[in-house]
Amino acid sequence: MPVETRSIRDRSAVGRFPSVTLGFGDDTEEEKEEPEENNAERENACRRWLRKVCPCCCPTPNDEDITDTLVTAIDDLDKGDGTNGEKPVTGDSELDELLLKVRSIDLMKSKSGQNRTEHHTNLYQSNNFIIRRGQTFQMWITLSRPFNPKSDKLHLELKTGSLPTVSKRTHVIIPLVEDLEDDRWEAAVVKQDDERIKLSVNSPPTAVIGRYQLLVETNCPNGQAISTHDPANDIFMLFNPWCEDDAVFMDSEDERQEYVTNDVGRIYYGTQNQIGVRTWNYGQFDDGILAACLFVLEKSGTPPSGWGDPVNVVRVISAMINSPDDQGVVEGNWSGDYSDGTSPTVWSGSVEILKEYHKNNGTPVKYGQCWIFAGVFTTVLRCLGIPSRTVTNYSSAHDTDVSLTTDVYLDENLEPIDYLNSDSIWNFHVWNDCWMARPDLPPGNGGWQAVDATPQETSMGTFRCGPASLAAVRNGQVFLKHDSPFVFAEVNSDKIYWQRNVDGTFSQIYSEKKTVGHFISTKAVGSDERNDITHLYKHPEGSEEERIAVETACSYGSKAEAYSSPTAEDVSVEVTMEDEGPRMGRDAELTIKLRNSSSEQRTVLLHSQVAVMYYTGVHKATVSKDRTDVDILPNEEKILVWTLEYKDYKDQLIDQAALMLTLSGRVKESQQVLATQFSFRLRTPDLVIKPIGKAMVGEKMAVEISFTNPLPQVLKAVLFHVEGLGLLTARKINYGDIGSRASVSLTEHFVPTMPGPRKLLASLDCKQLTQVHGVTEITVEAKSNAAL
Repeated sequence: MPVETRSIRDRSAVGRFPSVTLGFGDDTEEEKEEPEENNAERENACRRWLRKVCPCCCPTPNDEDITDTLVTAIDDLDKGDGTNGEKPVTGDSELDELLLKVRSIDLMKSKSGQNRTEHHTNLYQSNNFIIRRGQTFQMWITLSRPFNPKSDKLHLELKTGSLPTVSKRTHVIIPLVEDLEDDRWEAAVVKQDDERIKLSVNSPPTAVIGRYQLLVETNCPNGQAISTHDPANDIFMLFNPWCEDDAVFMDSEDERQEYVTNDVGRIYYGTQNQIGVRTWNYGQFDDGILAACLFVLEKSGTPPSGWGDPVNVVRVISAMINSPDDQGVVEGNWSGDYSDGTSPTVWSGSVEILKEYHKNNGTPVKYGQCWIFAGVFTTVLRCLGIPSRTVTNYSSAHDTDVSLTTDVYLDENLEPIDYLNSDSIWNFHVWNDCWMARPDLPPGNGGWQAVDATPQETSMGTFRCGPASLAAVRNGQVFLKHDSPFVFAEVNSDKIYWQRNVDGTFSQIYSEKKTVGHFISTKAVGSDERNDITHLYKHPEGSEEERIAVETACSYGSKAEAYSSPTAEDVSVEVTMEDEGPRMGRDAELTIKLRNSSSEQRTVLLHSQVAVMYYTGVHKATVSKDRTDVDILPNEEKILVWTLEYKDYKDQLIDQAALMLTLSGRVKESQQVLATQFSFRLRTPDLVIKPIGKAMVGEKMAVEISFTNPLPQVLKAVLFHVEGLGLLTARKINYGDIGSRASVSLTEHFVPTMPGPRKLLASLDCKQLTQVHGVTEITVEAKSNAAL
């Protein structure tokens, strides 16, 4: 970015800019012989007046124009005034002594110093000057002579973006004042020590976030000077959840510690009946991550003038985490073929992904799925200072036609019509909540907002979602921005079954009101427990408030007529499984319960179909179909055992080992329709990780990773992935093959770099088996003084 540089036009230089040519004439002998005082006055008064009145005719000289003394912030440069001796040396020693020049700037940016401690930025593993808006910071300026407040003037200038503009708050002029006031850019001298002055600088809680260049301009009766830009003095400004006037303010310190400063979290996956969890390294304070996050913002091409509004910033980042439209951070892939990248189940943290994206100048990283997008999103938001958490919704609907219902189409024989069933219910879907005020919405809609970076549907032409107020979603107020209809459908849409008629039209035959949106989960504050936050997204299922919310929302949808009068229902069907469910490599067994609550016998014609599914609810392959007549006596509960053998599913499985059993049927006597879908996954074993040796900063230690293959077949080309913040950077180990039902172990050595409680994460991946991972806690001791 070009930096504006102003030069001192001293007595011998000013004559080159006669008033007739307004600074564009060549030197002449007559001009050089003009009295020196007159020239100085012309530059200091006339020329500055002309520059203000007509900046286009009398521009501020830029770097290429300068042929005389540059006043810089670096002592050594003062020795090199002039340009290699080719042009007249300008300025004499007397005037040089009288001018007020900046010798050096000390931002007091030590990680353990007052500025970064008070601004809660001391955890960033970076030597940059990182502060939060809406708060004061201290800095020292060393001048060429003592500062005289009566005759000397000084102000700071901050510039960000490619075209800094005062009106857009990307070019900030910070005046020197007697007393600081809140909510504005100001600076005050709080201490003077000979040539050094200490400033206290205040920023407003609405300041644009990002990287600012810092310049110091001085004025005195003998002239004007401005420091040159030194990248080491750039200021990194972040959102401030500790500041009451910042839109992202969060008043609970425990919650701030969890949602802003915790750099390790838990991400939930699986099905609502088989909740799985894995540890994720957010690593928002890792060296290079803040630079990568700001690079993501810059890559978006959005103007920095909008980066002071968290609503706008999270919307921009939502689009930039995925790769469609804008070459964002992660490329999604749900195909099962990841041969030209990294399988999504291998990743166990965001650091490796963000650093790779930054290093490759914005080439999307291959590959991710919903929990990867969400994990990286949490890292970026926490890094920038926006409180955020990773959220998992089980039985999460994907509404493709803005109907706010999830529609299942069946043919005349109650068989699913695959090509019409574009709506899907994901076994689980992971997105994010972020915390902020919503002055753009009616009161009461601030607080947690849902945002989603997984590219599912476009929002105003771009793959992004949110922020949608959880309060609006809970109450069905889907007319409030942004993207609340889509989020509402994810957590609270009714599932409606439609049957094709002979003439090709469809009739609604059944609806399930409690299918979508269960066990909405996030990591608890201060512990590794699961916190169920379903109540924040929806009223209790079946309650009057919940039904009102659904009907309110659907009245704005594309199928507002979908609510028909209920039919007599005296037969019910339910699918259950034992304990944690079937395990990978074994036969899968489920229980079907048919209950007849009438006083008469009922006969049910029951269709069953089991399919291998992507965890997104998208159908991959049908494994088996069955059809049977079931007689149920009055008030009887009939138990059917349903079994799927390993040999039938072993060659069809993908990624999450997800299966779906679809049951549909009709009661012969009453024509009542029965329909339900039950998703389950085949559980995989964990990696067992055992630390070896004493854990101390700077001393070598090891871990042993053990694994037993659960399958009666060889695992080919097994890849292990290991990482741990403060322990070791991410590394991949190509292990080779693992035999049928075989047990293996490997040992990895590393040297811890940071003390305190740490987590080491490992995962295993191969074509035959995915979603295998493990974690262990390692408490690292600080280096003893004796060892130093």
